[in-house]
Amino acid sequence: MILEPIYEARFSQKSYAFRPGRNAHTALRVIRRNFAGYLWYIKGDLSTVLDGLKVGLVISAMMRDVRDMKVIDLVKLALVTPVITSRPDEGEKKKKTKRKYQKKRVLADDEPKPDPYWLETFFGFAPEEAEKLPSWGHCGILSPLLANICLDELDRWMEGKIKEFYRPSKSDVIWNCPEGEAEQGNTSWPEFVPTSGPDKTRKMDYVRYGGHILIGVRGPRADAATLRKQLIEFVDQRYMLKLDNESLPIEHITKGIMFLDHVLCRRVVYPTLRYTATGGKIISEKGVGTLLSVTASLKQCIKQFRKLSFIKGDRDPDPQPCFRMFHATQAHTNAQMNKLLATMAEWYRYADNRKKIVNFCSYILRGSLAKLYAAKYKLRSRAKVYTIGSRNLSRPLKEKKGQSPDYQNLLRMGLAESIDGLLYTRMSLVPEADYTPFPSNWKPDHEKALLEYIRLDDPKTMEEQQSCIGEQGLVSPQDYISMLVWNYKRNAIAMDQLSLFKSSGNKLEKDEQLLLDSNHENTDYKTKEEEESKGLHAARM
Repeated sequence: MILEPIYEARFSQKSYAFRPGRNAHTALRVIRRNFAGYLWYIKGDLSTVLDGLKVGLVISAMMRDVRDMKVIDLVKLALVTPVITSRPDEGEKKKKTKRKYQKKRVLADDEPKPDPYWLETFFGFAPEEAEKLPSWGHCGILSPLLANICLDELDRWMEGKIKEFYRPSKSDVIWNCPEGEAEQGNTSWPEFVPTSGPDKTRKMDYVRYGGHILIGVRGPRADAATLRKQLIEFVDQRYMLKLDNESLPIEHITKGIMFLDHVLCRRVVYPTLRYTATGGKIISEKGVGTLLSVTASLKQCIKQFRKLSFIKGDRDPDPQPCFRMFHATQAHTNAQMNKLLATMAEWYRYADNRKKIVNFCSYILRGSLAKLYAAKYKLRSRAKVYTIGSRNLSRPLKEKKGQSPDYQNLLRMGLAESIDGLLYTRMSLVPEADYTPFPSNWKPDHEKALLEYIRLDDPKTMEEQQSCIGEQGLVSPQDYISMLVWNYKRNAIAMDQLSLFKSSGNKLEKDEQLLLDSNHENTDYKTKEEEESKGLHAARM
């Protein structure tokens, strides 16, 4: 919780694994947008770095940014302390203790069945690049973050090589600046770029997903070979990992580049280019360009199905019954298969052949369930299952005794269980591939907030903003509020002094009046005494 916000703002934009807001789909969309026109590809697997990484390498990578020794010592202790999986006397105790007989609990029909089958199937379809998750010692979920910290130096090194390799060409209609994107070319086709040649722009790009890297080169193969040699030397010096040319093959785009269960290939297109020449004459001519195609690998999909025992055979795969779902109800089995189909449709969302690959997955699962139901309800063949249960297997294959065989009436009365039919039984029901253009320089929302916080926290940013506002003759809201507060305070002080002066003057006037009143009373008292004394004297006379 402490380290992730710090490093998320520092990590390179070229890494997409083990990071919040980034996933395999993000990497595929970036490849579709930025890798169009690249001829040579270098694909490498550095997962062995994550398997046997040395503690000193991790700590030295962290100490470049972290200065708190308590955090460093805590991570070091978690990496060094051995992990004990079982106690030494645990096996002996198991032999001595006898297993007590437990009666098997039968679940009711309306009780949910614990079924991890769908989860096992889902994780079985994970791509090869995402199978290995680093787990170092007692670090637990901190291990992927530490892996990205160590490999971030490779990302920075590749970013420097991308800038060195870039050589623009004025004759090229695209990529004539370092940040050139598809907007400078054909905006209707973001993936369309002219074919390469000696007078075209030379450019390179790089993507890392965990320990797997993909480098695209637009230029001669000799440049790709030079880059591979430099990469081998860097990995040997920094990570002490011995690589060779076989572990970093250079492949041409025409052969198809496999990455994240998708094949990167190109299609040559001949669009009609229309432009206005001198004199207002409109000229139409055929152009030549390439369109990057990101297609799902049917071969890889068949391999995953075979690993999960759904099919048998290579050239003509035949669905096999999934007997692990034998004791589940028809509704529950269909619901589990629908979850898997929806997951597959979402996983191949950005594949050009999404309809074809998802329809194939639906065919395999539907055939597997049909064979399962044929064996379970003794219907002999898949054709009989489809006749009773319909094409999507939504009708019950076995009616309860003593009830009417009309399924719709039983369903309306609540006497029959609702059965969801299988999804995507026809290719027209499969959604189209998502070709939404990926924005340039994309960043997740939390990463934008972190970068904005860092920028605003810098005192230089405040000085730049103040100077810019002053040059334009504007007043910032903070300055306006402070001016209002200062004016109010200043006026309040003046009013306080005036009221103090008035109060002191009023006090003097009151004192004078009191003094005059007291003097007047004294004079009156004296005159009264004089009159009384005169009266007494007259009486005596």
